[in-house]
Amino acid sequence: MKATPERLEARSAEIGGGLTIRRALPNRHRRTVGAWCFLDHAGPMKFAAGGGMHVGPHPHIGLQTFTWMIEGEVVHRDSLGNEQVITPGQVNLMTAGAGIAHAEDSAPGRAGELHAAQLWIALPERERHRPPAFRNYPHLPLVESGGFGARVLAGSAFGQASPAEVYSPLVGLDLSATGRATLRVPLEPSFEHAALVLSGAVTVSGEALSPGTLLYFAPGREELALRSESAARLLLIGGTPFGEEILVWWNFVARTREEIAQATRDWNAGQRFGAVHGSPARPLVAPEVTGLNLRSSPPGVT
Repeated sequence: MKATPERLEARSAEIGGGLTIRRALPNRHRRTVGAWCFLDHAGPMKFAAGGGMHVGPHPHIGLQTFTWMIEGEVVHRDSLGNEQVITPGQVNLMTAGAGIAHAEDSAPGRAGELHAAQLWIALPERERHRPPAFRNYPHLPLVESGGFGARVLAGSAFGQASPAEVYSPLVGLDLSATGRATLRVPLEPSFEHAALVLSGAVTVSGEALSPGTLLYFAPGREELALRSESAARLLLIGGTPFGEEILVWWNFVARTREEIAQATRDWNAGQRFGAVHGSPARPLVAPEVTGLNLRSSPPGVT
């Protein structure tokens, strides 16, 4: 008998530039889905000149940031010297490893639109101190079936593999329909999975789902049945249960309080992470580390 899916409500948070997002992970009832340890859904929204996303330079350790752009454009700049405009249909994947800093900004001086998902992937112990890196992936496999277009963002599905380089067994799919559609999505039974509607409404294996709720499925399922009556978009993530206890605080993923405290001191002292040039936004200040334990939620994560 299959376990009943868990419904986890996202919470609203504000990041740079007055942009309100729905934060689905981490959730007080569930911290990770596979190695995915963070999921923000931004938009869809339209903004006036000067608005949009403006997240000033800030550091990361122990994770990969994974940005999926659906509408609009954002400029990524990092301390390795990369400057990349991410446009709809592309993924930006930044591997923080031992430490990197970056900024994300909508184009200044003009109105625009924004719809995106930003996720983090916790790096396993054997990889979390690796050198930092950044890649943009403009071409991702697309499979069309039953009225749905299934874009393979990470891992493998429908006989297709994403080129995105990750370090844990996982999957990420963008599933979109322009009207009435049905699709059976094959799953890896050893993975846990979660679905988040980004627009419209989708019935997922009998569960009605709309934006703002993350639907979690325990390992053991071989497929999910999707049905939409009109235009809709769904994000499906999954992976092998991570199996390592992680500490998430601000923009850091680590294993001990001291690692977090040291990263905080280093960033605020202008050490270790390097400089990000060209962002119009001010650098962020790392908050003081207080009351930190292995079940802390990240305050104001970006």
